[in-house]
Parts: sequence; structure tokens; C-alpha cells
Amino acid sequence: MRAARLIKLVLLLQSRPSMTAAELAAELEVSERTITRDALALSEAGVPVYADRGRAGGYRLVGGYRTRLTGLARGEAEALFLSGLPGALRDLGLADAASAARLKVSAALLPSLRDAPDAVDRRFHLDAPAWYQEPETPELLPPVAEAVWDDRWISARYRRGDAEEVERELQPYGLVLKAGVWYVCARSGTAFRTYRMDRFTAVALSEERFARDEDFDLAAFWAERSADFARSLLRAEVVVRLSASGARRLPHVTDRAAAEQALAAATPDADGRVTVTLPVESEEVAFSQLLTLGPEAEVLAPASLRERCGEAARGLAALYA
Repeated sequence: MRAARLIKLVLLLQSRPSMTAAELAAELEVSERTITRDALALSEAGVPVYADRGRAGGYRLVGGYRTRLTGLARGEAEALFLSGLPGALRDLGLADAASAARLKVSAALLPSLRDAPDAVDRRFHLDAPAWYQEPETPELLPPVAEAVWDDRWISARYRRGDAEEVERELQPYGLVLKAGVWYVCARSGTAFRTYRMDRFTAVALSEERFARDEDFDLAAFWAERSADFARSLLRAEVVVRLSASGARRLPHVTDRAAAEQALAAATPDADGRVTVTLPVESEEVAFSQLLTLGPEAEVLAPASLRERCGEAARGLAALYA
């Protein structure tokens, strides 16, 4: 384990001008004291690791030192090819570049690892779009992707949910592909927002570049906004009495987080049923979701939803009488 860590430490320093002990410790998931010992061991072994003292100090390799320890193990080579997203790369206009890079990496592998790309292709395939949806590549995705790569401002016309078109000056920080739909995460003014790419009607790239906020974390931003969006959809509440089977199935037919939270706060009655107050998107959506539970769920409120479920139950009873 230590040998692998020492190699990774050298490769990290080879890829950057300098790194502090804290940065190296975070990357390698060890203590700063361990980094100090590892740097000393590398120096004693002939690797020119130099420590700069002071507040702005850190570790660096002297004299443009380059290691030859860049060979890939089989698992590493297979993981590299597994990370490709052919459909997404094609949408972004990067299919040719990705293909060329794949060929170059394949040619650089040891002969014993040349079958790694084929081994991965035979075993794994990513199909990003959701079921029952024909994926469409937004026409304006390539220029927005170019702006993301180059940190360039864009002027965009965007169609909002009410069909009104608005103009925005945006700093596009990143792109996200979610269930076959592309989104751009961008700064508008002082706030970061998320926009659906298929709602852009016009995009013009500026020659001006923006200074990227290095603290912006695309994955963390997307996770937070996704959770906020899911919660914002739940604007109504229903009260439901569930059997044990209905309680088990509830998280699979409605919002999982909301269902699990509601169930955690409920206590079974003498009949083994639980009564929960469940946040839902709307009465219409709740009707279609809860109806799938059949007799395992009894709607208690609101009265209009209870009556509607009753009518559906009476209709089914008459149909199957």
C-alpha cells in the first residue's frame, strides 16, 4: 500500500508545479505527518522532492523530473475505458476527439492489456435516457459546451415554463446529463442557477472570459439543487392509512424521501396499520400513485381525494363483479 501511495505522490507532484502537505494529505487520505515521511523516503531513494518552507511553501519536483512509472494496471486500464460516455460525448461534439484519445491510450498500453477496451465494451453499457422517451440532442448544446470549456460568457434567450422568453447574460460553469435531459449550471448575476438546455432558443458566445470561482463544486451544487427541486414539487398533503404491505410499497410509488420520512414518524395501530401525512405534488398525482396500492391504502383526507378513490373502487368492483 505504501509503495502505491509513494507512486501516486510522485505523479501528483509531476502534474502540478507545487502542492502543500495539506493538499497532498487530502488527495492521498493520510496525515500531513505521513506526507512528510513519504517525501523524505522519496528523497532518500533519489527522487528530487524539494520542500519549500514558509506559509506559501509546499512540495515540488526539482529540475523538471519525470517518472517513468506511468504504466496502467489491468483494472486501471479497464476503469479508464469504462468512464467513457459515448452518447454524451457525441452530443457535446467530442466524439472524434474521444475516439482519437481512445486509440492513443490503447496504443500506449502494454501488449498484455490491449484487450482492455474490448473487455469493457463486452461487459458494460450506459443507456442514459429514461424509459419511454426518445432522446433529443439540444441544437445549442455544442456552443454552450464550448463556452463551458473556455470559461466564456454567453448571451442567451431562454424559454421559461410559462413560455415567456427572457434574455440572460450567463457564466456557464458546467453541464449535467440527467435521465436523457441536458442542463447547464450557470452564474447569473451573483447567483448560480440551473437551466434546461432544450429551452434555449438562441446562444451567442462572447470573446470575454470570466474568472471561474474555484470553490464551485458542480456535483455538490447539482445534488443540492436536485434535492431542493424535488422538495419544491411537493405542494400538497394527503393523509393515508396503510397496511403493512402498503407501507412497504409506498416509497416505490411516490417520492421516496417524503414517504420514508412520513413512515418513520408513524406508529402502527391495533390492526397493524399506520396513518401517515404524506407530502405530494398534487391531488391528481396522489390519486394515480395511491391507486396502485389498491386496498392496502385508505385515503382519509382530503375529502375530495377520498371520494375520488371511492368512486374508482366502486367502478372496479362493478367491472369485476
